[in-house]
Amino acid sequence: MPKVAPVVVGVSGASGAPIALRVLRALQEARRPTALVVSAGAANVLREECAMSPADLAPLATEVYEDTDLAAPIASGSVPTAGMAVVPCSSNTAAKIALGLGDTLLTRAAHVHLKERRRLVLVPRETPLSTLLLRHLTSLSEVGAVVLVAAPAYYLRPRTIDDVTDYLAGKVLDHLGVAHRLYRGWRPGEKPG
Repeated sequence: MPKVAPVVVGVSGASGAPIALRVLRALQEARRPTALVVSAGAANVLREECAMSPADLAPLATEVYEDTDLAAPIASGSVPTAGMAVVPCSSNTAAKIALGLGDTLLTRAAHVHLKERRRLVLVPRETPLSTLLLRHLTSLSEVGAVVLVAAPAYYLRPRTIDDVTDYLAGKVLDHLGVAHRLYRGWRPGEKPG
């Protein structure tokens, strides 16, 4: 039986590390192979927001690569993947991807996904969005990336921050084609609840 291609998860140094953690857990629950890359900036945010280190994320992934490893398999277009999510996606990371700068494994893998026309989901969390970041995100959308801003769905009446996190992680999985039970979408005529 052929090997199932991994979903690549890049974690960069923006606020929103709990979303990345939930995406990784959901991919593991769905028994989907994953390749994980955590930037140096993300390591700091993980400590602040989740009291975790990149090593704590490793058991949630099938393969873990250092962001400095530009020879990793996911840096090559000849290695199949099932898409990539950069969650969260810092403005610096978005700019590098938009400009085609592959100086880290995370940005190189994202560039590979664009050139190979594979699904790339970027989850910026900053607010407000600067004009420069908006230009970069627009460029990325124009070349096929999905820009999934980490905005909660209040119509679902979330009760906890975990509800919001589950919704955002579920939206990432929706765009990667991974089935999940993280949130139940809006249904016309039905009161959320």
